[in-house]
Amino acid sequence: MIQCVRFVLLCTSLLLANQAWAIDSYRYLHVSIDTPWAIFVFLFFLVFSPMILAVFLYWRYAFNKDKEESDDV
Repeated sequence: MIQCVRFVLLCTSLLLANQAWAIDSYRYLHVSIDTPWAIFVFLFFLVFSPMILAVFLYWRYAFNKDKEESDDV
């Protein structure tokens, strides 16, 4: 029963598919003058966010270690 419903939905979706939508979606793949900036911003945050997090965690635990050593004295 479920396979029949899926088959009917598949046939309906294929009959109602508008091929012009696929042609229109191609314009979003074009390279423009803004593309290098978008790639740069994406990669900038992708590369530097782990580094910033590592620096933050290093400083945090370094200060906590200093507090623990001063408490032991």
